[in-house]
Amino acid sequence: MPDISPQATASVAALAGRAGVAARELAQLSRSRKDDVLRALADALDTATAQIVAANAEDLQRGRDGGMAPSLQDRLTLTPSRIAAIAEAVRDIAALPDPVGEIVRGSTLPNGLQIRQVRVPMGVIGMIYEARPNVTVDAAGLALKSGNAVILRGGSAAASSNRVLVDVMRESLAAQGINPDAISLLDGGGHDAVRALMTARGLVDLLIPRGGAQLIDSVVRNSTVPVIETGIGNCHVYVDAAADLDKALAITLNSKTHRPSVCNAAESLLVHSQVAESFLPKALCELSGAGVALHTDARASAIATDAGVPFAMATDADFATEYHGLEMSVGVVDTLDAALEHVRAYGSGHTEAIVTEDRAAARRWTAEVDAAAVMVNASTRFTDGGEFGFGAEIGISTQKLHARGPMALPELTTTKWIVEGDGHVRA
Repeated sequence: MPDISPQATASVAALAGRAGVAARELAQLSRSRKDDVLRALADALDTATAQIVAANAEDLQRGRDGGMAPSLQDRLTLTPSRIAAIAEAVRDIAALPDPVGEIVRGSTLPNGLQIRQVRVPMGVIGMIYEARPNVTVDAAGLALKSGNAVILRGGSAAASSNRVLVDVMRESLAAQGINPDAISLLDGGGHDAVRALMTARGLVDLLIPRGGAQLIDSVVRNSTVPVIETGIGNCHVYVDAAADLDKALAITLNSKTHRPSVCNAAESLLVHSQVAESFLPKALCELSGAGVALHTDARASAIATDAGVPFAMATDADFATEYHGLEMSVGVVDTLDAALEHVRAYGSGHTEAIVTEDRAAARRWTAEVDAAAVMVNASTRFTDGGEFGFGAEIGISTQKLHARGPMALPELTTTKWIVEGDGHVRA
């Protein structure tokens, strides 16, 4: 990694130092106080809707001028209804149980020592993410509820939106007597500032990258701060030989078209050869009619030709691609084993769905698929903190240590052991 300028190092150190002070103050707040703060913060976002939409319009115009893809514009867009949903997610966080202080386990030893493992805040969390301004609020809300300060580094595409969102939240905190440095925006400074954040070990306790594969890989490889790795979503829907084909069609369409730009949208459809002739003609027509560009293997291409559906022949690269838009790769497999092997070869460990009425096939799928979330007869779009009842999520982890899947409040805590004695000494 290139050398980091002394100016960037000093600036990030100062920002993280102020966040550390705020984190120590937050760690002492009661649940009721944190919940009141969050509800007021949500109200402030609602009140500032026009201001936020205006700032977001600046970002969108820059994106259009720069040739931003429609799928990325969708991720970037904040409408009044989306802002209302973001504010409501903050209220949902306020209503959730507070993990801080939860006793994970404990006991009294034979010598009378009382020990317990208790959840405590991480401290200072850094978020590095791309053009998703909703993440700015989700991350701040979850951090506050779990007693953490957060340093936000959003992508330049959402710069105007993020500035206004953070300003509104900081003003709300200050008005309530809460240290506004609980929420900080690392604004400007280019790649130097990001590198300084990634190497602020001892000042930043945890980094969470959220975005494309290149961003996540860069943070994981170059950070000296501990990282929870969120991953890309090359998600599959597999239609088994024993599938209810009506269910399979609804699940496939929802998984791909409900919101194609997000990481839990399906990118690949696999269909067992025993049902391919009966399922794929309608499925491909429906997908194509919804605007989905299809990348099909040889057998799926033959079916598409007979059905009069446009397609392109799929390559290995197509099956490995997270499209973030209305595109999908389609393949026909002869066995459940072949479907599992395909997922092992191309899946990203995010979400994998099977549609089947065969419980043995479902059990094999859930046992053998190595992913953060495994769906049986349900859309991949359900892999989401809100849908799981967690309130907003700070990301979806595809790693296996500490946190996996949608990350919410418990995943933003660590633990400490508290040992109480009465003059005990070790013999």
